[in-house]
Amino acid sequence: MSGVSGVSGVSGVSGVSGVSGVSGVSGVSGVSGGGAGFRPPPYPYDRLDRLKPLAAGHEGGLVDLSIGTPCDPPPREVVAALSSSGAERGYPSSIGTPAFREAAAGWMLRRLGVEVAVGDIAACIGTKELVTAMPQWLHLRDPGRDTVLYPAVSYPSYAMGATLAGCRAVPVDIEGGGLEAVAADDVARALCLWVNSPGNPTGALTDLGAAAAWGRAHRVPVLSDECYVEFTWDGPPRTILEHGSEGVLAVHSLSKRSNLAGLRAGFYAGDADLVHYLSEVRKHAGAMVPGPVQAAAVVAFGDDAHVDAQRARYAERMAFFREVLAGAGAAAEPSAGSFYLWAAAPEGDAWALTAWLTKWGGVLVAPGDLYGEAGEGYVRVALVQPIERLRLVADRLGRAPGAGGGPS
Repeated sequence: MSGVSGVSGVSGVSGVSGVSGVSGVSGVSGVSGGGAGFRPPPYPYDRLDRLKPLAAGHEGGLVDLSIGTPCDPPPREVVAALSSSGAERGYPSSIGTPAFREAAAGWMLRRLGVEVAVGDIAACIGTKELVTAMPQWLHLRDPGRDTVLYPAVSYPSYAMGATLAGCRAVPVDIEGGGLEAVAADDVARALCLWVNSPGNPTGALTDLGAAAAWGRAHRVPVLSDECYVEFTWDGPPRTILEHGSEGVLAVHSLSKRSNLAGLRAGFYAGDADLVHYLSEVRKHAGAMVPGPVQAAAVVAFGDDAHVDAQRARYAERMAFFREVLAGAGAAAEPSAGSFYLWAAAPEGDAWALTAWLTKWGGVLVAPGDLYGEAGEGYVRVALVQPIERLRLVADRLGRAPGAGGGPS
């Protein structure tokens, strides 16, 4: 793709011709020098706000596929439990109520085939809270280590958690089998290794057994973010806890599984010593999942039918939109997991493809460099919108210049 024509109002997007009005889309630095202290960088998805006006002329408005925010309804029984728990007055337990932890244990046994003691499970306020705070807590535990290892193409919060703790963030090509290539100094300084399977943004599956073995061999805790586990397409769902709990944690959430991102309910489970340490730290920090939310979570973890229905929705959307992307010249392989498509942009210009899709399809996707430099040249598409909205995008693109062959 040698430039995208007919797109105006946005600049600073490489490879887009005739585009003006917005700058600074690429190249973000969040740490200022000269003793000025930390200056938070722009939140990654805020960089996309500049493109949204390109869709303004489309009847039906913008179709936002840039963020993995569930748009489908959660189970009614879960919502009803929020208003009938009677847990509003008292302070909730930081580790989670016995009912919450028992529900989480039951779900893991039923859906993932692993038996975890209730005492080795603790609640967290969604999983992003845990991800971003983990380096700080682990550094307090082991001040001689200061490095977070994380997937080179991944959710930005793994690296940001290290930054917020004043630690180092070192990307690793985990999907490419690059654990053995990690420098010896980085291994010696490692607080933890994050893995994410199924992965965001690529949908790839990590060899969790190999990751667990590597962590044990090098005495590095392995933290496995498994929030998309129920949307595994290549074989059955899998967890790092299948390979034992020593030195590992599995991290789970209701946000994606049950369309409950607004509740902020998740849990971590695994290594008994690490779960106990984190639970005590979080207790002092006042990190508590609200009581009514825990009651609702018990209902959500106890029901699988709504998840099976959601799986069917995502499967339909992903198959449909792969064809839409192919018509735009962006090839996406079938995803092994998650509800994302990871598509190669024509001629490697992801921001140009994103601008073209927004202008002519009224659809917003996420350029791959939001997930690390190794993601450049790709776009991530979150299939969270109803199929009717995706068909609307397809109809719009069918009338776009270069329809059938994508941007030119």
